[in-house]
Amino acid sequence: MSLTVDDFDFPLPPELIAQHPAAERTGSRLLHVRGRQLADRRFADLPSLLRVGDLLVFNDTRVIKARFFGVKETGGLVEVMLERIADATHAVAQIRASKSPKPGTRLTLAEAFDVIVTGRAGASGEFFALELVDRAGDLWQLAEQHGRLPLPPYIEHPAEGADETRYQTVYARAPGAVAAPTAGLHFDDALLATLRDIGVGTAFLTLHVGAGTYQPVRVEKIADHKMHSERFEIPAATAEAIAATRAAGGRVIAVGTTSLRALESAGNDDGTVRAGGAETDIFITPGYRFQVVDRLITNFHLPKSTLLMLVSAFAGVDAIRAAYAHAVAERYRFFSYGDAMLLEKSDAV
Repeated sequence: MSLTVDDFDFPLPPELIAQHPAAERTGSRLLHVRGRQLADRRFADLPSLLRVGDLLVFNDTRVIKARFFGVKETGGLVEVMLERIADATHAVAQIRASKSPKPGTRLTLAEAFDVIVTGRAGASGEFFALELVDRAGDLWQLAEQHGRLPLPPYIEHPAEGADETRYQTVYARAPGAVAAPTAGLHFDDALLATLRDIGVGTAFLTLHVGAGTYQPVRVEKIADHKMHSERFEIPAATAEAIAATRAAGGRVIAVGTTSLRALESAGNDDGTVRAGGAETDIFITPGYRFQVVDRLITNFHLPKSTLLMLVSAFAGVDAIRAAYAHAVAERYRFFSYGDAMLLEKSDAV
C-alpha cells in the first residue's frame, strides 16, 4: 500500500489546540486506545492501567532557551531557532529573515553576541550552520543567558514565567532539546512515586528533540520523505532494565515518541536494546515491525505529521483515525499542552 500524506489528515477545530497546560500536570485527560476500543480516563488513572513488572522509559532531555531575535550587518531583522548546539562554538539553526542569509553573513543575536553563517545544513539544506564569533562565552552559556524558551509554533503567546516550569518535565536533566518531550509533561513527582510503590519500573534515556520535529512533510508519498536526524544516548542501566523486564515477561512502555524512536533505533530482534549513543533518522510508518516497545504514552499530534504516522504504525491506521475522531468529538485538548493517549500495540490487541 502506497500511503500519501493526505491519508494522515483530519479536521481539527483550532480551539482544541491547547494554549496553556492543565492546572495540574496529572489533571489532563487520557484516552486509552486498544484497537477500536476506546476508554476516556484521567491521566491520574495511569497506575491502574499498569501492572507490577512493567517498565516506563522516559526521555530526560532538558529544553534550552533556543530562540533569539537579532539583526544582520545590513540591519535586516532575523529570528534564529537553534536546532542543535554541536559544541561551544558551533550550532545548527533555523533562520527566519526577509532574505535567506548567505555564507559569511554576520548576525548579532539578542544584542549580546555575534555568529557567522557558514553554510547550509540538514538532509535537505533546511537549516543553517552557525559559528560563534564572540569567544568570551560559549553557546550553552549564551543561550541560557540571552535566549528565550522555544514554545511550539502553534502556541500563540510568547513564553511566560509559568512556561519556564511547565514546558519542562519534572525529571529533565540533560540540556540540549529545543522542543519538550511532551508526553512526559503529564507526570509529577507524586505520580512517579506512586508508580514505583506499586512495582512499576522507571528508566531513562536522552534524545535531544530538535526543531525539525515541526517540519512538515513536503512530499505526497510518505515513502519519499527524509527524516531529520537526532542524537540519543541509552545508558547501560536502561538497557539492562529492558532486558530484565523482557526476561520477566513485563511490558516496555515508551513515554513519548522520542523515547520510542530511540528504543527502536537501538533495538535487537529479541526486544532488548544496545546501550550507547547514536544518531537516528528512523521514519516509522505503517508496516513497521516494532522490536522493543509494547505500549506508548503520547499526546495528540498534528495532521499530516510524521508523529501521526508513527502512532498509526503503532496502534493501527484505522484505530488512530477512530481515536482522533473520538477525541475531537469529546473535545480533548491537542498538541504539546494538551491531553494524552495510552496506546496498545496493534499486533498485541
